[in-house]
Amino acid sequence: MSAGAEQLVFRHEPLDRHHSRAAFSCGEPRLDSYLQRYATQDHSRHLASVFVLADSDGTVAAFYTLNAAGVEREVLPPSAIRGPYDTIPATLLGRLAVDRRYQGRHLGDLVLLNALFRALRQSAQVAAALVIVDAIDERAARLYGRGGFAPLPETPSRLYLPMATIARYPFTDPDLPVIL
Repeated sequence: MSAGAEQLVFRHEPLDRHHSRAAFSCGEPRLDSYLQRYATQDHSRHLASVFVLADSDGTVAAFYTLNAAGVEREVLPPSAIRGPYDTIPATLLGRLAVDRRYQGRHLGDLVLLNALFRALRQSAQVAAALVIVDAIDERAARLYGRGGFAPLPETPSRLYLPMATIARYPFTDPDLPVIL
């Protein structure tokens, strides 16, 4: 960092009304609109758990959503899960986006790891054997692939990651600040 350059400090937090979302722009209008118009309602109605990476002023640099979900056993590869159940409990990583101002700084990877940590921690309270995600495009699929996700055989845009794999990740404290 050069002399006089200001450090940017961000924290992962549940979405709250004090978070500034109006200027958020990730380049995907559907994700921008969701954060700006619907995320607070979904969060307060328990339709989605929305988490943000925000600076000390509450400006959102990135966000993601988590939901309870189920995956039909027949769509998973045989090696993905064991047991007699027809529907496998899962956590859906519904949306993930990084504001354009912060893209290219690996915030997507950090936010993804935070989401996986939260999914793993929650699976101890509400069972989930997998995390699933629907990649919005090829770039998103690459991000999830770097995180260890594999595509479902019949639906390559839907990816999955077993919770047992996530449990082996070397997580650091997700409440530590992110400094840019």
